[in-house]
Amino acid sequence: MGHWFTENIIDNGRLPLFMAYIGFILGFLGIRISVRLIRAEVSWWFNNVTPGGLHIHHVVFGTVLTMLSGLGLIALAINGSQTTLSIFAALFGVGAALVLDEFALIFYLRDVYWAEEGRASLDAVFVAMAVMGLILLGYHPLDWWGADTNDMAATIAAVIYSGVVLALAGLVLLKGKIWTGLIGLFIFPLLVVAAIRLARPTSPWARWRYTKRPKKMNAAVRRERRVRRPLIRAKIFLQDLMAGKPDVAHAKSGAEEELNAKVHPAPARGESAGLVLTEAISPGGGASGTIDQLPFDGQQPGTPAVAETSRRPHESEHEPVEP
Repeated sequence: MGHWFTENIIDNGRLPLFMAYIGFILGFLGIRISVRLIRAEVSWWFNNVTPGGLHIHHVVFGTVLTMLSGLGLIALAINGSQTTLSIFAALFGVGAALVLDEFALIFYLRDVYWAEEGRASLDAVFVAMAVMGLILLGYHPLDWWGADTNDMAATIAAVIYSGVVLALAGLVLLKGKIWTGLIGLFIFPLLVVAAIRLARPTSPWARWRYTKRPKKMNAAVRRERRVRRPLIRAKIFLQDLMAGKPDVAHAKSGAEEELNAKVHPAPARGESAGLVLTEAISPGGGASGTIDQLPFDGQQPGTPAVAETSRRPHESEHEPVEP
């Protein structure tokens, strides 16, 4: 193990990347343990940082730490020693973990940390871990780093190859296979297999290509039940284990209600009420049991149902329903 680490990490100049990876993992585990203890109101642990009643989220500290450590890495990129760069890289990893742990807050512009939408943060963290791990192991996105740029033929071949990879990755993403599309940027055969296989029944590709092809759609639904659903259940179990189960009713502060009024304004007088879209399978990838009650009859399973509703200024379609 020591020989492998020296040969593949230190000798290849990957020690800063390794330290960033370790910092990211430790930062994520540390903040998750901390927020779970705070949520449990353990008396011997820290409380939320709330000067003057304002809750300062840890994404703020992560942003500052990422900015400072990133500047240090840039300033020392040429003349800095591996040891110094590794220290800054570890701090960068910790800061990035704090930021991505509240990715859902940035995405929804609301505090959804303990809500169902907060699971988007875990997805962002898992993607970051996977990408960093692949690069650390020597995989490269598009996988043509090291091509001889002085050789015109090699350069043209590399550009064509990159175009093919990106096109296949786009096709795989349209088929609803997010993880496969991202990892396929590093491992090309995955893209080829995923591009050939059936799309997920709720994906844009299925809406475009399978609506008038019942056999294809039914095959995609059967595959979703057989393969995808157990994976989603395992994912939800892991999310509950790491992040705790989401709240049914999520309390909001006055500042957040004001923000919701700006993000989701009420319709002006004389205008029609806003539209609320609901799906049989959640956009975040959670497979609900409703797919069993959706035999294909020419309408695509999971097609959004549109209903009109009126909303008060502070309400959002993402708010959990009161029990």
